[in-house]
Amino acid sequence: MASLRNRIIHLNRCRGITRRTIMYMLTIDPRLSTIYNLSLSQLTSRFAIPPNNARPLHHDLHDLTLQKEIIRDLNSYTILTVVDESYPAVLKTIKDPPLVIYTRGDVSILRHTPALSIIGTRSPSKHALTKMNLVLPKLIQEDWVIISGMAKGIDSYAHQFALRFNGKTIAILGGGFEHIYPRQNVALFDRITKEGLVLSEYPPNKPPARFHFPERNRIISGLSFGTLVIEAKERSGTLITVDQALDQGREVYAVPDSPTVPESIGCNRMIQDGAKLVISPEDIMEDWSRGKENWINQW
Repeated sequence: MASLRNRIIHLNRCRGITRRTIMYMLTIDPRLSTIYNLSLSQLTSRFAIPPNNARPLHHDLHDLTLQKEIIRDLNSYTILTVVDESYPAVLKTIKDPPLVIYTRGDVSILRHTPALSIIGTRSPSKHALTKMNLVLPKLIQEDWVIISGMAKGIDSYAHQFALRFNGKTIAILGGGFEHIYPRQNVALFDRITKEGLVLSEYPPNKPPARFHFPERNRIISGLSFGTLVIEAKERSGTLITVDQALDQGREVYAVPDSPTVPESIGCNRMIQDGAKLVISPEDIMEDWSRGKENWINQW
């Protein structure tokens, strides 16, 4: 792994190490030039890595099979690391930014503004598409990038709206490109790779795991000017993304509905707690007009 970026990609795929530890290593050894020469005990003492973690890490640092996998992926995908100029500036300032991003599709979309993340329940009500049709078409026609997680329900609808209106869309996955989830979205994945962008912080051969989905939510909100919740039940995983967005200083929007609709109780609660009520695209576009200059100058 000759270059710094390749070493970061390699370390990020090793067992026994966290993103936080890799960032710490970079402060001690900015080129990561010595880590491959360290013994097991030196890894433990220098970076405070427990022996049970240091052993698999030391093995993976010198595993030729793993290195061959990485070389294959470097030749197959566009891979961005946190030290690359092309890495999205908006992600560098969030808490625990992804160190490595695997991409398929048009990477230039990452530089396009404004971007809005669309999230919501995997089991939407019969009114969900009508709500989205009130807000999304004009935003897409005004060249907003639509970002979501390619899950069932609202996420899939969001990407489909963007594609239908010839807009730009980014899908952030909870697993690697060789393990598309849900399987029913394989065709959607293929289309987004051709007409938009798909990205994941997980290597292509990494299957999705339950904890990946809340983890990837920080990227969905982090790439966006704001997050719009279409529908969410009172106790919903969607609210994790909302918390991430608030923590990152992003705008949060919600579509209201009758209190008798279970799929919208979460949205109504969010509005009570200060999220901006959205019933038209102008509700979001006005905020962008006011905040555009600050957003652009910030990055």
